[in-house]
Amino acid sequence: MALLLPLLAFLTGLMLATTPVASQLKTVLSSLLARCFIPIVIIYNMVFYQAGSLSLMLFSFVVAILLFYFFLYFSKNKLSALCFSYVNMAWLGFPFAIALFGAEISPAMVALYIGGSIFGNLWAVTAVSNAPQPIAAILKKVAFSPPIIALSLAALFWLFGIQHWLQQHGVNWIYATAKLGMSFSGMCVLGMWLRHTKVQAADLWQSSQTAALKLLCGVLLCGLTYRFVPIPQIEHYIGVMFLLFCLPPAANIVALETHYQGTGTSAKYIASGTMVSCVVVSLYGVLLHLYS
Repeated sequence: MALLLPLLAFLTGLMLATTPVASQLKTVLSSLLARCFIPIVIIYNMVFYQAGSLSLMLFSFVVAILLFYFFLYFSKNKLSALCFSYVNMAWLGFPFAIALFGAEISPAMVALYIGGSIFGNLWAVTAVSNAPQPIAAILKKVAFSPPIIALSLAALFWLFGIQHWLQQHGVNWIYATAKLGMSFSGMCVLGMWLRHTKVQAADLWQSSQTAALKLLCGVLLCGLTYRFVPIPQIEHYIGVMFLLFCLPPAANIVALETHYQGTGTSAKYIASGTMVSCVVVSLYGVLLHLYS
């Protein structure tokens, strides 16, 4: 069932992509995903905090920084480095994680998403903008981003003991609905987006090479973390930690590039990277099934 819902949502998106309301529907679903479903999941999981969440936030944040400067060193291109390090956790990360590991992985995925989101808000604009960005403006953008607002609300709820009220009044159905909405809307938007995306063989080949390099980085960084970093219950989280290295570039990179540079060259990297990532994640799922 966990695999059926994302597949159904993806096929629904492919079919809806040709309808007159596709553009508006894609905007609505994306907004619901970023401003409603994901914040609810973040708040719920952070209110009922699980050991290791802070370590996972730091892991995804530090890994993104390492990947960014590693690729920048060789490519000398900030936009390419951003595509290599800032991954699509919202549309694809959550649906893929739930499909591969089940709904119980949500707390770990929330922590990884928050770390990656903080990196994206701090690095994305500075990477695509030709003009230096004021520190105050960057920090303000981070502070008012949906994940950080959700994290702040969760901290307040926890301080006031809201978690006891939540347990007594059985609001788990809100959390369950948000997880379903998150998975469905993410994969549906992906289907609508890919239906009209044109990708050439050269783009797929380049994305395949980039994906292979990122997977090697994932094996190295996850291996070192597992061996030397004392993250609580890491044996349960290492699989979803490695999933970060299977994901494609974040879709909002092209929007930032268009706004600040007037170009959209990252679109083909995102589109081809997403196609390659779907194959990589599918193979990863098969391997998990065979060795679990």
